[in-house]
Amino acid sequence: MTNKKVSKDELLLNIIKGIEEVKGNDIDILDLREIENTVCDYFIICNGNSNTQVNAIVNSVQKTVSKELKDKPWHVEGTDNAEWVLMDYVDIVVHVFQKHVREFYNIEGLWGDAKITTIPNKI
Repeated sequence: MTNKKVSKDELLLNIIKGIEEVKGNDIDILDLREIENTVCDYFIICNGNSNTQVNAIVNSVQKTVSKELKDKPWHVEGTDNAEWVLMDYVDIVVHVFQKHVREFYNIEGLWGDAKITTIPNKI
C-alpha cells in the first residue's frame, strides 16, 4: 500500500459508499473529536439483515477503500460469526452489526455526547 496520507473526509465518503453499495442500513456517523480520551475521531455504525449481508458490507467497504484510496484497515475482527464486525482504520472505526445486536449494544447511547449524523437509507 502507498504512504500517501488519506484524508479523513475521503475515507468517510468511501466507507459510506462501500456500505451503500450492498444496501447497508441505518448509517450513523458519530463525531468523537470533541470528546476527551477517545480512541479515534469517528465511529461509523450501520447494520445488515443477516451475517451474510454483514460480511458483504465489510467486504464492500474494504474493496471500495482499497480501490479508491489504496488504504486498508489496520485491524478487522468479528467476521467469524458476523453479528458485529469492527473495522479499524485508526482515525475511523466502522461497526457493522446485525440489527438486533446493534439494538442490544446501543453504541449511539453509550456515546451520547458525540455529534451524530444520520445518512438516509437508499431505497
